[in-house]
Amino acid sequence: MARRKDYYSTQAASYAAHRPGYPAPLFDYLAAAAPGRRLAWDCGCGSGQASLALAERYAAVVATDLSSSEIARAERRPNLCYAVARADAGPLADATVDLITVAQALHWFAGDGFFREARRVLRRGGVVAAWTYNLLTIMPPVDALVRALYRDLQRWWPAEQRHVENGYASLPFPFEPLPSPAFSMTSRWSFDYLLGYLGSWSAVAACGRETGRNPLARVADELAVAWGNPAAPREVRWLLTLRVGRV
Repeated sequence: MARRKDYYSTQAASYAAHRPGYPAPLFDYLAAAAPGRRLAWDCGCGSGQASLALAERYAAVVATDLSSSEIARAERRPNLCYAVARADAGPLADATVDLITVAQALHWFAGDGFFREARRVLRRGGVVAAWTYNLLTIMPPVDALVRALYRDLQRWWPAEQRHVENGYASLPFPFEPLPSPAFSMTSRWSFDYLLGYLGSWSAVAACGRETGRNPLARVADELAVAWGNPAAPREVRWLLTLRVGRV
């Protein structure tokens, strides 16, 4: 399996600070679908957004990522072990894992190597769950400007971003499919928090490195007008696309 490109280490602090949290009912559903609650593996964990939720439901959680910078910023728990590791070489024994989660990361390593590793470490009846989300929605004037920024950055998004855009529909997922409810993430943000989130996009950083200009600067004023009172919190929402399977 090709080594995952690391697009996030140089902006790990911003990424950790501005990633939205996943909904608790998602993890309740996955824990109920899995054959037990002894061990979960959060593969491609980033700075641990999903890992922490798993640690509330599992006796032990192993969370792995290629980026040591992101893992360094992840919150710790007594039953949560972080490790720098490839998706096709997890630090786990055969047939020990109840649940594997891949939050906003499957597009980096979906392939035979990871799928073999998943089958190796999962117990009989174990569950693999991968989910993704694309652009947020707040209110139409803000949403339109965010979409325009996203399009303007098209040349700086990695090729794998197309899988996020189509909700992982074209990625292989060779497991017995399980139906799942619809889930979404919601939060309430100030205008400054929105700018911080947009600044954590890998394409924003890539554009800045190549051009020497911050691409947010040219849209910040328009976003501010569309937002209104910058201190007024707005509801932010993302639709999750979830693929769940059993071995």
